[in-house]
Amino acid sequence: MLALKAIGIVLILIIILYFLMIMPRVVNKPSREPYTGVLYAHRGLHDNESDAPENSMAAFRKAVDAGYGIECDVQLTKDGVPVIFHDFTLARIARYPENEIPADAIVNPDGSLGVKGKVIDYTYEELLNFHLLGSDEKIPKFEEFLAMVNGKIPLIVELKIEYKDISVCPKVDELLSNYKGVYCIESFNPLGVYWYKKNRPLVFRGQLSDAFHRDKPEEFKGPLYFVLTNLLLNFLTRPDFVAFNHKYSECLSRRLCRNLYGNVAAAWTIKSEADLERARKRFDIFIFDSFIPSSGPKA
Repeated sequence: MLALKAIGIVLILIIILYFLMIMPRVVNKPSREPYTGVLYAHRGLHDNESDAPENSMAAFRKAVDAGYGIECDVQLTKDGVPVIFHDFTLARIARYPENEIPADAIVNPDGSLGVKGKVIDYTYEELLNFHLLGSDEKIPKFEEFLAMVNGKIPLIVELKIEYKDISVCPKVDELLSNYKGVYCIESFNPLGVYWYKKNRPLVFRGQLSDAFHRDKPEEFKGPLYFVLTNLLLNFLTRPDFVAFNHKYSECLSRRLCRNLYGNVAAAWTIKSEADLERARKRFDIFIFDSFIPSSGPKA
């Protein structure tokens, strides 16, 4: 009997600890209203086969003109300039000028020749030598993007943080501190979310996550990805919203954050009208690409 009681007590303590670990911000929360009610165009209103590829100024202008919110990705160049680009590596999206393709260009799976290296390997001026896919678009400065948007639509700014280098946080914050429009920040890396908790507690902040092991079990191995999937670092970051892969909305920790703690839930990345309709029952913020929602820019 004593052994059973001890096991019962241990189980109760584990459950309590779990609920404490996944707890998002529950007091002094900023209002969710500025961020809901609008659909967010993933990396702009883009088409990678057109002259408005992802995370290009052309794609962002199209989203602004149509009234959609924008989700974009920010990281730093070698000389510390915040630019908008999703991947850490350049090859998938960045292209050399046709007459300047080096012998060691990266061969992509589709046979295209991409720029070698990472964003952080180049200064901003050096990055201007490349273009985005088949367009004439260049990798945009975050500062120029903010000036163009000028508060017309709300923004979700994803901080791209590789490993432990959070130098992008103060650089981005410096620009956003002078920006008059509605914005929130998010990151897959809890260190970035924690930076905002510590330094800018009034900013609406979000933890990005995914069922990492489901799509790429060979890549996302080990306890770290279990911790990240199940939001077990929320007790440190206290996010105002959790942005989760909409395909895995059944994740228990994600559901508890929304349904028990009243946390805002963001869905990424929705690629059809049917998926958007399904997500409406489980999420509050919707990030889309690859189609134009029938409802227009309103959620």
